[in-house]
Amino acid sequence: MVLWIALAVAAAYAIVLFNSLVSVKNAVSKAWSNIDVLLKQRHDELPKLVDACRQYMSHEQATLEKLIQARSRVAVARESQDIGALGTAEAALRGGLGQLFALAESYPELKANEQFLHLQSRISGLENAIADRREFYNESVNINNVSIEQFPELLIARLFNFKSFELLQFATAELKDVDIGQRFKS
Repeated sequence: MVLWIALAVAAAYAIVLFNSLVSVKNAVSKAWSNIDVLLKQRHDELPKLVDACRQYMSHEQATLEKLIQARSRVAVARESQDIGALGTAEAALRGGLGQLFALAESYPELKANEQFLHLQSRISGLENAIADRREFYNESVNINNVSIEQFPELLIARLFNFKSFELLQFATAELKDVDIGQRFKS
Protein backbone atom coordinates (compact mmCIF):
# COMPACT_ATOMS: atom_id res chain seq x y z
CA MET A 1 0.00 0.00 0.00
CA VAL A 2 2.80 2.41 0.94
CA LEU A 3 4.56 1.59 -2.36
CA TRP A 4 1.43 2.52 -4.34
CA ILE A 5 1.11 5.81 -2.49
CA ALA A 6 4.79 6.59 -3.12
CA LEU A 7 4.37 5.79 -6.83
CA ALA A 8 1.24 7.94 -7.03
CA VAL A 9 3.03 10.87 -5.37
CA ALA A 10 6.04 10.45 -7.70
CA ALA A 11 3.75 10.30 -10.74
CA ALA A 12 1.84 13.39 -9.60
CA TYR A 13 5.11 15.23 -9.04
CA ALA A 14 6.36 14.23 -12.52
CA ILE A 15 3.09 15.48 -14.03
CA VAL A 16 3.44 18.82 -12.24
CA LEU A 17 7.02 19.18 -13.48
CA PHE A 18 6.02 18.27 -17.04
CA ASN A 19 3.16 20.78 -17.04
CA SER A 20 5.46 23.45 -15.66
CA LEU A 21 7.97 22.85 -18.49
CA VAL A 22 5.18 22.95 -21.08
CA SER A 23 4.01 26.26 -19.67
CA VAL A 24 7.50 27.75 -19.79
CA LYS A 25 8.06 26.49 -23.36
CA ASN A 26 4.77 28.00 -24.49
CA ALA A 27 5.68 31.32 -22.86
CA VAL A 28 8.70 31.46 -25.19
CA SER A 29 6.47 30.78 -28.19
CA LYS A 30 4.05 33.48 -27.07
CA ALA A 31 6.89 35.97 -26.60
CA TRP A 32 8.19 35.17 -30.09
CA SER A 33 4.71 35.64 -31.55
CA ASN A 34 4.52 39.09 -29.96
CA ILE A 35 7.80 40.07 -31.63
CA ASP A 36 6.73 38.53 -34.92
CA VAL A 37 3.54 40.62 -35.07
CA LEU A 38 5.50 43.84 -34.53
CA LEU A 39 8.15 42.85 -37.09
CA LYS A 40 5.40 42.21 -39.65
CA GLN A 41 3.82 45.59 -38.94
CA ARG A 42 7.15 47.35 -39.34
CA HIS A 43 7.85 45.31 -42.48
CA ASP A 44 4.61 46.64 -43.97
CA GLU A 45 5.38 50.27 -43.02
CA LEU A 46 8.95 50.44 -44.36
CA PRO A 47 8.08 50.47 -48.09
CA LYS A 48 5.70 53.36 -47.46
CA LEU A 49 8.49 55.25 -45.70
CA VAL A 50 10.95 54.56 -48.52
CA ASP A 51 8.39 55.71 -51.10
CA ALA A 52 7.73 58.93 -49.17
CA CYS A 53 11.47 59.59 -48.96
CA ARG A 54 12.16 58.69 -52.58
CA GLN A 55 10.06 61.64 -53.73
CA TYR A 56 12.38 64.08 -51.96
CA MET A 57 15.72 62.29 -51.61
CA SER A 58 16.79 61.73 -55.22
CA HIS A 59 20.49 61.76 -54.24
CA GLU A 60 20.12 59.21 -51.45
CA GLN A 61 19.13 56.12 -53.46
CA ALA A 62 21.98 54.03 -52.01
CA THR A 63 20.69 54.64 -48.48
CA LEU A 64 17.16 53.71 -49.51
CA GLU A 65 18.38 50.53 -51.25
CA LYS A 66 20.38 49.48 -48.16
CA LEU A 67 17.25 49.92 -46.07
CA ILE A 68 15.22 47.78 -48.47
CA GLN A 69 17.91 45.06 -48.44
CA ALA A 70 18.06 45.11 -44.64
CA ARG A 71 14.26 44.82 -44.54
CA SER A 72 14.48 41.72 -46.75
CA ARG A 73 17.13 40.12 -44.50
CA VAL A 74 14.94 40.72 -41.44
CA ALA A 75 11.96 39.14 -43.22
CA VAL A 76 13.95 36.03 -44.18
CA ALA A 77 15.34 35.62 -40.65
CA ARG A 78 11.91 36.22 -39.11
CA GLU A 79 10.17 33.69 -41.34
CA SER A 80 12.81 31.04 -40.67
CA GLN A 81 12.89 31.97 -36.95
CA ASP A 82 16.69 32.20 -37.15
CA ILE A 83 17.28 34.23 -34.01
CA GLY A 84 21.01 34.75 -34.66
CA ALA A 85 20.44 36.05 -38.18
CA LEU A 86 17.55 38.17 -36.96
CA GLY A 87 19.75 39.96 -34.44
CA THR A 88 22.31 40.78 -37.14
CA ALA A 89 19.67 41.83 -39.68
CA GLU A 90 17.92 43.98 -37.08
CA ALA A 91 21.18 45.82 -36.38
CA ALA A 92 21.58 46.61 -40.09
CA LEU A 93 17.96 47.74 -40.37
CA ARG A 94 18.19 49.96 -37.30
CA GLY A 95 21.39 51.49 -38.63
CA GLY A 96 19.72 52.15 -41.98
CA LEU A 97 16.71 53.74 -40.32
CA GLY A 98 18.95 55.94 -38.19
CA GLN A 99 20.86 57.05 -41.24
CA LEU A 100 17.65 57.70 -43.17
CA PHE A 101 16.14 59.79 -40.39
CA ALA A 102 19.40 61.73 -40.05
CA LEU A 103 19.53 62.38 -43.79
CA ALA A 104 15.91 63.53 -43.70
CA GLU A 105 17.09 66.50 -41.65
CA SER A 106 18.70 67.83 -44.86
CA TYR A 107 15.36 67.85 -46.68
CA PRO A 108 13.01 70.48 -45.20
CA GLU A 109 10.19 69.52 -47.58
CA LEU A 110 10.43 65.91 -46.46
CA LYS A 111 10.51 66.87 -42.78
CA ALA A 112 7.33 68.86 -43.34
CA ASN A 113 5.59 66.03 -45.21
CA GLU A 114 2.69 64.74 -43.12
CA GLN A 115 2.97 61.19 -44.43
CA PHE A 116 6.69 61.06 -43.63
CA LEU A 117 6.13 62.41 -40.14
CA HIS A 118 3.35 59.89 -39.51
CA LEU A 119 5.47 56.98 -40.80
CA GLN A 120 8.53 58.14 -38.86
CA SER A 121 6.46 58.28 -35.67
CA ARG A 122 4.80 54.92 -36.39
CA ILE A 123 8.10 53.16 -37.09
CA SER A 124 9.75 54.73 -34.04
CA GLY A 125 6.85 53.47 -31.93
CA LEU A 126 7.20 50.01 -33.42
CA GLU A 127 10.95 50.07 -32.72
CA ASN A 128 10.29 50.82 -29.06
CA ALA A 129 7.67 48.07 -28.85
CA ILE A 130 10.03 45.58 -30.51
CA ALA A 131 12.76 46.46 -27.99
CA ASP A 132 10.31 45.85 -25.12
CA ARG A 133 9.17 42.55 -26.61
CA ARG A 134 12.76 41.41 -27.17
CA GLU A 135 13.41 41.92 -23.48
CA PHE A 136 10.32 39.86 -22.62
CA TYR A 137 11.34 37.16 -25.13
CA ASN A 138 14.85 36.91 -23.71
CA GLU A 139 13.47 36.66 -20.18
CA SER A 140 11.12 33.85 -21.30
CA VAL A 141 14.01 32.06 -23.01
CA ASN A 142 16.14 32.42 -19.90
CA ILE A 143 13.41 30.95 -17.69
CA ASN A 144 12.98 28.04 -20.13
CA ASN A 145 16.69 27.33 -20.42
CA VAL A 146 17.26 27.44 -16.66
CA SER A 147 14.20 25.25 -16.02
CA ILE A 148 15.33 22.46 -18.33
CA GLU A 149 18.80 22.43 -16.76
CA GLN A 150 17.70 22.25 -13.11
CA PHE A 151 17.23 19.03 -11.24
CA PRO A 152 14.70 17.35 -11.15
CA GLU A 153 13.15 19.17 -14.15
CA LEU A 154 16.22 18.08 -16.10
CA LEU A 155 15.04 14.46 -15.95
CA ILE A 156 11.60 15.28 -17.36
CA ALA A 157 13.07 17.69 -19.94
CA ARG A 158 15.44 15.02 -21.27
CA LEU A 159 12.79 12.32 -21.18
CA PHE A 160 10.37 14.43 -23.25
CA ASN A 161 13.04 16.17 -25.37
CA PHE A 162 12.46 19.76 -24.22
CA LYS A 163 14.92 22.05 -25.99
CA SER A 164 16.68 25.25 -25.07
CA PHE A 165 16.08 28.41 -27.10
CA GLU A 166 18.54 31.00 -28.36
CA LEU A 167 18.50 34.48 -26.88
CA LEU A 168 17.80 37.33 -29.27
CA GLN A 169 21.19 39.06 -29.04
CA PHE A 170 21.97 42.59 -30.07
CA ALA A 171 24.86 43.18 -32.41
CA THR A 172 27.88 44.61 -30.60
CA ALA A 173 27.49 47.81 -32.62
CA GLU A 174 24.09 48.37 -30.96
CA LEU A 175 25.62 48.14 -27.51
CA LYS A 176 28.10 50.97 -28.12
CA ASP A 177 27.37 54.62 -27.41
CA VAL A 178 25.88 56.36 -30.42
CA ASP A 179 27.99 59.11 -31.99
CA ILE A 180 25.30 61.60 -32.97
CA GLY A 181 27.81 63.62 -35.03
CA GLN A 182 28.43 60.59 -37.25
CA ARG A 183 24.71 60.17 -37.85
CA PHE A 184 24.51 63.61 -39.48
CA LYS A 185 27.40 63.11 -41.90
CA SER A 186 26.55 62.10 -45.44
